[in-house]
Amino acid sequence: MRPITVGDSLRDAFAREPHRQAVMEAVDGEVTASWTYEELLRDAERAARSLATRFTPGDRVAIWAPNSGRWVVLQQALALAGVVAVPLNPAYRESEVIYALTQSGSRGLLHASSHRGFDMSQMVAKVRSQCPELSEVICLDDWDSFMEGGDQESELPQLSGHDPLVILYTSGTTGKPKGALLHHMGLVHQARLATQRVEFTAEGVWINPLPLYHMAGGGLVSTGVIAHGGTHVVMPNFDAGEALGLLEKFRGTHTLLVPTMLRSVLEHPDLHERDLTSVHCVLSGASVVPPDVVRRTTEAFDCRFSILYGLAETGGVVTQTTFEDSVEDQSFTIGRPLTGIEFKVIDPETGVTTRLDEPGELVCRTPQLMLGYYEMPEATAATIDSEGWLHTGDLGAMDGRGFVRITGRLKDTIIRGGLNIYPREIEDVLISHPSVLELAVLGVPDDKWGEEIAAVLRTADDVLPPSAHDLRAYCVERLARHKAPVQWYSIEEFPMTPTGKIQKFLLADMIARGTLQPLVEHDSSHV
Repeated sequence: MRPITVGDSLRDAFAREPHRQAVMEAVDGEVTASWTYEELLRDAERAARSLATRFTPGDRVAIWAPNSGRWVVLQQALALAGVVAVPLNPAYRESEVIYALTQSGSRGLLHASSHRGFDMSQMVAKVRSQCPELSEVICLDDWDSFMEGGDQESELPQLSGHDPLVILYTSGTTGKPKGALLHHMGLVHQARLATQRVEFTAEGVWINPLPLYHMAGGGLVSTGVIAHGGTHVVMPNFDAGEALGLLEKFRGTHTLLVPTMLRSVLEHPDLHERDLTSVHCVLSGASVVPPDVVRRTTEAFDCRFSILYGLAETGGVVTQTTFEDSVEDQSFTIGRPLTGIEFKVIDPETGVTTRLDEPGELVCRTPQLMLGYYEMPEATAATIDSEGWLHTGDLGAMDGRGFVRITGRLKDTIIRGGLNIYPREIEDVLISHPSVLELAVLGVPDDKWGEEIAAVLRTADDVLPPSAHDLRAYCVERLARHKAPVQWYSIEEFPMTPTGKIQKFLLADMIARGTLQPLVEHDSSHV
């Protein structure tokens, strides 16, 4: 494992192919911005010097913005300046933004002015006083002045591959997100190997609809494309028809789509009207990829397929299927570990390694692992043991060939459309509702999203139960929209363990059997 930095990877690509197209931003099928590798390095270094006049290496600087070509420039610039990027979901609302900025101790915030009708600038002005370490706020509408704000003759810092690069927020057992602190070498290494395994080359064109704040879109795709010197086509938002159009127009060779996106593409009426002969491989992961989706994808695109598995804590991808794997292995496993990764399955109670094909907790050890949860030593120690093994919280088994399959989860996490959602965060919001006495939030199977969010409530006897519509609106005002439950049920008494914990698996069974009472969609007084 070469101790390479993100900046080294970009400079290597520039040295090989300076005039090759590096990044294109496409909106409604048209290129709205583009950079060759020469231009990407030039703009990234200019932006890095602008950052270096405001921050010192190791400072945390957040990015709160939707996908764009400039997002990729900033990603490279932050790495070159030696500051630690803190990508934020543009769907975040007040409490989520405040938590991420304060927990990370971010000194800077780069933000868009708006996203999907939401005034982000107004929100920044509102929360700034509640983030005492936040000293610099830069609206990306002022791009030109930002780019001109640095000393272009100054030297950028000399960095090591082991230096911190980015804090990615993920779900945690406390109910609040935990920031996985990743380093340069780990991110570049996993991205290079995973993209190499699907035969991505400098001639490749990767169509990317995944959010750049996420490990897959920004960590794997963006970093992996540059590692090989290929072309990265950034979609601001996912749209199935738009994705098909871009694959055709730009002769896309690769794309990574979570199962929910894949189903939308496969069901789109334009699928068989497009020339998709350039597509070499479609990748998927983040949640269970059903066998029928694998089969339908390879038939529709006449392409290869690869399934990925990884976590922010593991520094990205740790297992992956290959083109040589059988249809059965593609459908029912998550492949074998990448080069340089130790992987085993243990009994979660005793820590003893299980026998072949016997389920247990998946654990791995590799130099690409996170440096730890930022400012959370206890949570880090609970996740990475004294021998350096990271406990994923996922249940699975491994066969004699090294293929791994997922059988369940130890962690109380919902994976909806490829995004991790922690129920405790939603429960903390809903318990503040005046009508709610007790509740549980859990994931239930869903054909479209993989899992959907359900909430089961016990309300006061002397009040009319709130409507599902009102409760969802209550959540949306306080959390990102995708975290709001869509299934709502009432219950008179929760099933409990002897220690007083709600047995969510029994609630899931009740929902599946239809024995729980759904809440009305609208308050009758509003009808």
